[in-house]
Amino acid sequence: MKRFLLVLLLAGHVVTLAQTQPVAPVKIVTDEYFGQKIDDPYRNLEDLKNPDVDQWYKGQGDYTRGVLDKINGRDQLVAKFKEFDKRQSYSVYNLRITENDLYFYLKETPDDETGKLYYRNGFKGEEKLLFDPEKFRVEEKVHYTISSISPNNDGSKIGISVSANGAENATIMVMDVSKETMLKDQLYPCWTSFMNWLPDGNSFFYGKYNSDDVHVKEATHDTQTYLHKVGDAQSADKEMLSRRMNPELKILPEEYPVMVYDKDSDLLYAFISTVENNMKVFYASFNELEKKKVTWKKLISRKDKIEDFYSDSKSFYFRSTMDAPNYKILKTSIEKPDLKNAEVLVAEKSDEVLRDFVITSDGYYYTTMKNGVEGKVYTADTDGKNFEEIPLPYAAGRVSISNKDMNHNDVWISMSGWTQDNHRFKYSKSKGTFNDETLSFNAKYPEFEDLVVEEIMIPSHDGVMVPVSIVYKKSLVRNGDNSLMLYGYGSYGNEIRPFFWPVFLSWVDEGGIFVVSHVRGGGELGDQWHKAGFKSTKPNTWKDFIATAEYLHENKYSSPEKTAIFGGSAGGILVGRAMTDRPDLFAVAIPSVGCMNPVRMENSPNGPVNAPEFGTVAIEEEFKALYEMDAYLHIQDGVEYPATMATAGMNDPRVIAWQPGKFAARLQAANASDNPILFRVDYESGHGIGDSKSKTFEEFADIFGFAFWQTGHPSYQSIRTDEAPLAK
Repeated sequence: MKRFLLVLLLAGHVVTLAQTQPVAPVKIVTDEYFGQKIDDPYRNLEDLKNPDVDQWYKGQGDYTRGVLDKINGRDQLVAKFKEFDKRQSYSVYNLRITENDLYFYLKETPDDETGKLYYRNGFKGEEKLLFDPEKFRVEEKVHYTISSISPNNDGSKIGISVSANGAENATIMVMDVSKETMLKDQLYPCWTSFMNWLPDGNSFFYGKYNSDDVHVKEATHDTQTYLHKVGDAQSADKEMLSRRMNPELKILPEEYPVMVYDKDSDLLYAFISTVENNMKVFYASFNELEKKKVTWKKLISRKDKIEDFYSDSKSFYFRSTMDAPNYKILKTSIEKPDLKNAEVLVAEKSDEVLRDFVITSDGYYYTTMKNGVEGKVYTADTDGKNFEEIPLPYAAGRVSISNKDMNHNDVWISMSGWTQDNHRFKYSKSKGTFNDETLSFNAKYPEFEDLVVEEIMIPSHDGVMVPVSIVYKKSLVRNGDNSLMLYGYGSYGNEIRPFFWPVFLSWVDEGGIFVVSHVRGGGELGDQWHKAGFKSTKPNTWKDFIATAEYLHENKYSSPEKTAIFGGSAGGILVGRAMTDRPDLFAVAIPSVGCMNPVRMENSPNGPVNAPEFGTVAIEEEFKALYEMDAYLHIQDGVEYPATMATAGMNDPRVIAWQPGKFAARLQAANASDNPILFRVDYESGHGIGDSKSKTFEEFADIFGFAFWQTGHPSYQSIRTDEAPLAK
């Protein structure tokens, strides 16, 4: 049955929302790939500049807003998030420490919508505010966030990148730190997270887009690295690395050419980057900058299977998967690099995945993880001998390590878990001691003290064992009647390591079960885990997800009527294909800013750069893989689909809004159930990066409120008839 008014059967009566849900016109376009014809009924929704199409997106957003605002309990969730946030007097992130021990970081208090830039001299130094993005260009009435910070070597100047409304193309500014004054430099439109200072402390490399319009393909194709001298006009900046300037490097239009200077080796590096983990790197002497054009030498090709590297004055150090899917660390000479005969500094471990490594003046450090949820730290002497595990203060699900540079012995170990907030310790190797130097305020959350965390392995469709993390209240009864949120990602080799966030734990505090399925395509079990959910093997990603749901139902954690699935970005492939493959298994599906139409991905600005991960329609086998992972093309007429809320940010540079838009339109037309199919459209947001705190709270209140409503949680079962405004 098809309805264009949302009719809600609640407590024995019907409540009808007056506003109608817009219907997208069907305009079929037929494409043919390798003899296979594919009908695309909503190709017209890709034209985001068409006024009629824009009106459909706005109408969908308004309709969805009208539904979500009336869910009982939704505003109470916003209030709960804010109350949790007020307990944390301040949080600190994006820390940068200079050689002379100046600390630069972003800090956010409960009264702040986003982080402000502060600095201090040393860990115990007096804190000073440098820059508040909420006071930047206030006349424009847009939300600016600091997307990255980059101090020069002595901290006398700092580069600040700010972005508007989540668009991620940044304005780079420069501040004189000693005078605490902003200089006249304002470079735009720039990459959000790339700025690299040269030794003079007065010039830097940065990356530049061709346009500030996130919807046009030309913006992110054939991008360039420029050299800027502080005080000069941007028009005077010198183009340093690009496909146009460096045809000998065979840079593809979708690849990002990133040029950096490394002070430890005194070398220049050219990183030719895509989403592919295997690196492509060239290097040159710093003196090459004096020439009209740098002459580059090849250091790493993608076939070398290297994903990370360091260098000092004598050696290169590489983290590689060559014949080592759990990673190993290699070492070779800078003077005569020889990757084929490189020394194995750290051998692969059979049951632990090597994740991070740093080099200090008194030795090497590296971290590992087991099943993505058990972190360890190891150290060795400067000669690479005597590797040993460092006993940690307590067991941690997530462990990360950072240092100042190779010329100092400073090293910090950060630890957290599903129910354990992050702590940052300064480690003394000579003393074997941990000194707590946590920068954020660790609040008390008694609500989360009585939670159970289960780390289990469950069999998937082919017998492969999949790691699964389960969090719930100790008092919960496993009777199949619990609202369950199943979360996953499964792409790029990125793992979901344990994280502590009261917003997510609010689902558990409300009586629900929070589950993470560490599906194939991620990196929890190393490179082979990634490749087992990659291109033609991608179906393992959602089949692992489905197997997890079946296990949870069979073991009475929940039931199909009580299960919601959630995933964002590339996780949209996971959620979309799980719900189209097994619509009977879930009550709710929430693909957030999701990739829902991969066959058409290469027709979006950020699509071609993702071809190494998902495939290209230009190759028959990879086209078939893209078709198989395409949720939009797998929607069938007359099927009873679960309640669904797709989301999109109109300023999203990563997943263009028409990807979830076409999916929502097709699902609304095809769905045979009475379940609501909503499309949450935000014109003041992007991919979620750079959102204000209030916007984040409201988004998750919408997600959890919708999921609790549709899984039968008693506190979310009435639709309000009042016109109460959103919680402020």
